[in-house]
Amino acid sequence: MSFLNPLNKSYSLEKICESNYAKLLKLLPDLLLLKHESVGYSVNNVGLQINLLGVSPYTLTLELNHRFNFTINQYTAPAIQVRLYLDMCLAEVLNDHDRVQVHKIFKDQSQSTDIMHYKWQLNYFLQKWLDHCLYKAQDITKVA
Repeated sequence: MSFLNPLNKSYSLEKICESNYAKLLKLLPDLLLLKHESVGYSVNNVGLQINLLGVSPYTLTLELNHRFNFTINQYTAPAIQVRLYLDMCLAEVLNDHDRVQVHKIFKDQSQSTDIMHYKWQLNYFLQKWLDHCLYKAQDITKVA
């Protein structure tokens, strides 16, 4: 992961989640209208696969993957599960292909510093991955 270690992780985590929400909507302007799954195709780049995992009045839960083989629907890492909080305009990573959800690792709420650090790492990774996707998406041709 990263060696960046902000002093105020709580504030930084909130800002990263706000930034990730905005980046997701910039990358996929129709994201909030998603009903099942979508793939963003781009020239000379791998596709971005979005699967809708859950919907509630105030949240969307998604899984984001790169789609490497279009002929046999094969997906691969990073397989990031993200919950979008629509009322607060935040996107928080729940887990990815390498790490499980926070509540499965930290059973004791007194480990709040460790929990914050774990969440910060996950969301920082999403921020960097979305930056990469936005850079590569400059040549997106079709979303299906």
